Amino acid sequence: MSHNISISPETIAAAVADAVSAISAASDLASLRASKVSTVGEQSAVSKLNAQLKNLPHDQKASAGALIGQARAQLQQAFSAREAELEALEEAKQLEVESVDVTAAPAPARIGARHPLSLLQDQISDIFIGMGWEIAEGPELESEWFNFDALNFDADHPARAMQDTFFVEPIESHLLLRTHTSPVQVRSLLERELPVYVLCPGRVFRTDELDATHTPVFHQVEGLAVDKGLTMADLRGTLEHFARQMFGPEAKIRLRPSFFPFTEPSAELDVWHPNAKGGARWVEWGGCGMVNPNVLAAAGIDPEEYQGFAFGMGIERTLMFRNGVLDMHDMVEADIRFSRQFGVVL
Repeated sequence: MSHNISISPETIAAAVADAVSAISAASDLASLRASKVSTVGEQSAVSKLNAQLKNLPHDQKASAGALIGQARAQLQQAFSAREAELEALEEAKQLEVESVDVTAAPAPARIGARHPLSLLQDQISDIFIGMGWEIAEGPELESEWFNFDALNFDADHPARAMQDTFFVEPIESHLLLRTHTSPVQVRSLLERELPVYVLCPGRVFRTDELDATHTPVFHQVEGLAVDKGLTMADLRGTLEHFARQMFGPEAKIRLRPSFFPFTEPSAELDVWHPNAKGGARWVEWGGCGMVNPNVLAAAGIDPEEYQGFAFGMGIERTLMFRNGVLDMHDMVEADIRFSRQFGVVL
């Protein structure tokens, strides 16, 4: 049977020619590498001839083996050459795709923007710094005493209830997420020398559901002045100046009697907004009043010698009616398109 096997130079040359043709026909690296097993691998014609060497007569094995060895080397060289050629072609295509036309007009970079709430808070702070006031800050995780007791809230005041306030477990720790920035005013009275003129901007927390006009996390700015001889006239003058700086020289304020535990007398503050969307109108802005003597006493200040006034308003609410923002979701969803409306300010 072995004598019928023919591994001639012609057979080997034909197998090499077929394999080289298949290698040359590969149009990309993927198809070339897919053909590797059938052209130069174990399934190639030359490899199958090599497997038959053991069946040849002993005197023919050496010469046939040499021919097959040369054929395999020739095919490997052809495969490597075609692989390098296709790699160069694909790299050239990739470079062409990724090329940059340096003469073309550049695409404008999309610059981010500071959030309008941050900008408004800074603007309000600048107005009061211009009047000689100082900016005061305090912790957002606050003691119940600073948040309620020192501000003359009764033990059964509704604002202390779990449905309004985020208390921190265990409840016995008497810690909560501050519901207003008023605790910063109390801390300022305890830490600073009199007289005190401080503005307290910051983030506060209440158990409200997020909707068009409410959010559980929002920002307030509160002001406190404690000095000798202060009256409601000083409060009104300060707020009128503040309103005109915020809403234009035609803005004015009005005070309506109200009640707050930490001020007496107390008032609701309305502002005449001359540039309001839909026409000039009165808008409820915040609360204010003369500091309750009990609050001064809690901070160790003699209410017979010193008087004070305080006020507070929401920054989100101010932005909404000052700039015509209709939905609180726009302020909290971090969409850069919303911030960019207010300009890019560094």
